Amino acid sequence: MSEKNLDGEVRYKILGHIMQITFDRVEKRNAFTPKMYEELSDAYTLLDQDKNLRVGVLCFEGEHSTSGLDLQKFSSKLGNIEGILKSGNIDPFSLKNKCRKPIVVAVQGSTFTVGVELMLAADITVASDDSVFSQMEPKRGIMAFGGAAVRYVERAGWGNAMYHLLIAGEFNAQTALSHGLVQEVVPKGQQLDRAMTLAQKIAKNAPLAVQATKESARIYTESGEQQAINTFGDTLKRLATSNDVMEGMAAMMQKREPSFKGE
Repeated sequence: MSEKNLDGEVRYKILGHIMQITFDRVEKRNAFTPKMYEELSDAYTLLDQDKNLRVGVLCFEGEHSTSGLDLQKFSSKLGNIEGILKSGNIDPFSLKNKCRKPIVVAVQGSTFTVGVELMLAADITVASDDSVFSQMEPKRGIMAFGGAAVRYVERAGWGNAMYHLLIAGEFNAQTALSHGLVQEVVPKGQQLDRAMTLAQKIAKNAPLAVQATKESARIYTESGEQQAINTFGDTLKRLATSNDVMEGMAAMMQKREPSFKGE
């Protein structure tokens, strides 16, 4: 095992308006460590704060997304896992400080525990057809702490959620697709390219409108329909005075592709 990957790393690169974020601890099937958690949070925080960045793409080195949590390295931190993060940083599990920019996830092979929770905390997931998912925490004496108990119910309904969370077995990509846990299944090896294509499509849209859409949906899931509806007026007023809305109208009239600035 290389020295740099003893505790793994999460690195990123900027591709235009897209931040591509990569898990790399291949020697341990990308088992998630506190170091990787902190680095992922740093990357999400930069994505959230940098006005030039519009979309994040989370992906994984090797044949597998992640074997899940490295329990040995997290054992002393399970009671206060959020304490690992810097104050004010984005929480990758979207339980506290949430990223305002959309995040697309590409998964493959074993996608266990925190891997599933990270993709459910994001916005869109593309899975390779060899993906296998499992929320196996009850087999280890713990519960899913990254939001799975809530988000499985949101996506799959109570019965399907309990089926996966309580039995803690494995299920394939087609089951994940049918239960709304992933949005597309593609042939093995094509998942990252497809995720990048979706990210590019999102990045071409007006950034303020994209972020407002995500925020409105988030308010609905957290506070209910009426609360989300109550924000429509102020949000539309803010968007209506943006340069982007004028560019959108001009592009429509001139029958050309818009060039949005996020202003």
